[in-house]
Amino acid sequence: MELQKLVFVAFLLSTLITTQVLADCTCEQEEDEGKKSEAQRYKLIALASILIFGAIGVCIPFIGKIFPALSPERDGFFVIKAFAAGVILATGFIHVLPDAFESLTSPCLKEHPWGDFPFTGFVAMVATILTLLFETSSAAYQQRSQYKPPPKVAGSNGDEENNRQHVGQVAAHTHASHGHAHGSMTQVDDGSSGLSQVDRYRIVSKVLELGIIVHSVIIGLSVGASESPKTIKPLVIALTFHQFFEGIGLGGCIFQAEFKSFAAILMGTMFSLTTPIGIVIGIIVTNSYKENSPTALIVEGVLNSASAGILIYMALVDLLSPDFMNPRMQKNRMLQFCSNVSLLLGAGCMSLLAKWA
Repeated sequence: MELQKLVFVAFLLSTLITTQVLADCTCEQEEDEGKKSEAQRYKLIALASILIFGAIGVCIPFIGKIFPALSPERDGFFVIKAFAAGVILATGFIHVLPDAFESLTSPCLKEHPWGDFPFTGFVAMVATILTLLFETSSAAYQQRSQYKPPPKVAGSNGDEENNRQHVGQVAAHTHASHGHAHGSMTQVDDGSSGLSQVDRYRIVSKVLELGIIVHSVIIGLSVGASESPKTIKPLVIALTFHQFFEGIGLGGCIFQAEFKSFAAILMGTMFSLTTPIGIVIGIIVTNSYKENSPTALIVEGVLNSASAGILIYMALVDLLSPDFMNPRMQKNRMLQFCSNVSLLLGAGCMSLLAKWA
């Protein structure tokens, strides 16, 4: 009798485990949780909301020319930018990276090679390194293009050697000065040996926009392809909040890069339209798009991993570090305290919204 009970319990446990495994490994499209018309309505609301607030966010630094309180030259913008950087940082760590892990470790993918190696962390690491290499190589190219060798003056070799030493001393002095002024809100030009702050912001704004565009397309596609009102409804608020403050961070970099009007408008427009375009594409391919197919999981996982690496690098290295190391902030304890609190609030709010969504 006891043996029969043990066999029955073992059979029941094995059945439950097998059922759970099969449930986890199902790759069938999930059933609709609501009516398509209701989901369509929320998609259109999300499209309009994200488009409007994204455009407002990226325009705020430029509105500072009309309303001085919003100008990037004011201390208050340090606080706003810290909040936006916190949102971008949390987006990379809490929203995009976990989604990438979920995609690339899905039971719908083959065990080999996807189960043999942590591809998510590897792709994020490679994207971070490539971002660093792109920035440094772009900076080096800018320096070489701006460098003009001093004119040769007739004289002895000793005079030429002294001239070279003098140029080297001046270059070293200006480079050191640039290091102390790194992150200043004003342009710092360290002569022929260094990179002006304006050129640096041009590089930063281009790389940041690239990272934002990559993950915005994926997010928009996911929203547009979803047929569940329960899934789309919380995303409307979360993505609007996310897009608005991402726009402020990017807009600040574009403003400080001093692009020509056409280039600035083009970059702001591309940022504002990326997620809505992704939503439109998702709506168009709703019937054919299968979010649990191996191809979709691999593409989404790799792109999310890459964008997470780019966003984390940009938030820490290009947005937070220069401003927090800026002497203007370090000499002002109140500004430093407010910026720290703003950073934590931005990261915390985006983390909660990502978890809720």
